[in-house]
Amino acid sequence: MTLAGTRPASSTPTISGARKWIVLGIVSIGQLMVVLDVTIMNVALPSIQKALGFASGNDLQWVLNAYALTFGGLLLLGGRVADRFGRRLVFLVGLAILGVASVAGGFAESPGLLIAARAVQGIGGALMSPAALSLLTVTFPEGEERNRALGIWATVAGAGGALGLVLGGVLTDTLSWRWVLLINAPVAVVVILVTPIFVTESRDESAQSLDAAGAATVTLGLSALVYALVRANTVGWLTFEIIGLLVAAAALLGLFVLLQARVRNPMLPLRVFRSGSVLGADVGMLVLSAGIVAILFFITLYQQQIHGFSPIRTGFSFLSMSAAVGTMAQIAPRLMDRFGLRPVVLAGLALSIVGILLFVRISPHGSYASEVLPALIVFGAGLGLSFVSLTAAGIAGIPEEDTGVASALVNAAQQVGSALGLAVLIAVSNARFDALNPSPRDPAAIASATTSGWSWAFVVGGIVIALGAVVCAATIGSGRDSRAAADQSAPEPVKASVQA
Repeated sequence: MTLAGTRPASSTPTISGARKWIVLGIVSIGQLMVVLDVTIMNVALPSIQKALGFASGNDLQWVLNAYALTFGGLLLLGGRVADRFGRRLVFLVGLAILGVASVAGGFAESPGLLIAARAVQGIGGALMSPAALSLLTVTFPEGEERNRALGIWATVAGAGGALGLVLGGVLTDTLSWRWVLLINAPVAVVVILVTPIFVTESRDESAQSLDAAGAATVTLGLSALVYALVRANTVGWLTFEIIGLLVAAAALLGLFVLLQARVRNPMLPLRVFRSGSVLGADVGMLVLSAGIVAILFFITLYQQQIHGFSPIRTGFSFLSMSAAVGTMAQIAPRLMDRFGLRPVVLAGLALSIVGILLFVRISPHGSYASEVLPALIVFGAGLGLSFVSLTAAGIAGIPEEDTGVASALVNAAQQVGSALGLAVLIAVSNARFDALNPSPRDPAAIASATTSGWSWAFVVGGIVIALGAVVCAATIGSGRDSRAAADQSAPEPVKASVQA
């Protein structure tokens, strides 16, 4: 079906009624698959190592790193490809790639095949994730309705990490580690069949070509950065390899910015940063993601290594955080409508800082109820407020033709923040442990030094989030005038065609 009318160069027909919320459900399920694939593998790693014969823990970590490398490296390219060739099409292609790679990984019989499958999963995720958020953006107009949709989106995405731990533990203990991958296949098939029925195609009709030089420099630059971060604690931060990778990443990303200011159809139009809210939102999402990954990583170890929790029990222990995320993510849109973006962002980050600092109290003799549960609830509440408001700020006032790349920036900030946060905070934890130098023959001293290292990591995590909050306070607008700003910056109406 072809619709003609006076619409901007990137155009989507008005969708009304229940169909909007069906679209939201579809893209939220897709995003949930992407989020789950980040954490669902964690509790299955010991079983995978035993079944496939990974030689060492350093080799085993590439089951996680391979996904992070391709996902983080290709996100911006995925966002621009979605704008250029069609958001629904790219969402479906990414979903198909993710599903096929999941089946391949589920049947892998060697470490190399599993790692390769995880890398291909990351490619699928890098196409799906920005396309999904972009579809949400073009379906719901900016304002109260979009804020409600983002509240649901944030509930799914924010709670997905903890849900991945639960689901991974259940599937590994009751069926097999292979099912943490195979579970994607039937979900992907259903979503692929349903999406063309309810989701309308949209694209940037004005873009005539893809910025090949920009795509190459940003993809290589982000890949080098993520690879350096995931390798740093294995080979050392001051090694030639890591320094070389970081220098290469900086040079490539700097060249990318220069290219974007010169080419006719840039992959990342610098006009998206005219709104200070975009920069602030991406910085806020980066530091918040560093805190999230620290909590999921260190508290998982704390529960299992110090208190002897099983994988399933560990996963269920995070449900309190998921509940707090879901509750506050539903409240956040109403607060945004009443007070604007900046106050909600800052309130969420403040709660997140308090929550992560509460984890400083963990000790070998502590308990889940007294030391972990309150911190999970407070941090989850902050995460629910922050995730919704930061996502809204990251796409506020963005012209429709740039929604894919703006969505990709939000996702890229999360991915880089997770990789950077984990690398830096593990280094902090290890440095504290080494400084205490516990006797190898004294288990109590080892446990005390270990939890002390984790506590120091949480302190640094809180400081990082606080610095991000300062940037957000200085750059993110109220959000109440974003619709007017968007109207003023929108292009003149032109004839456009949209295919359903």
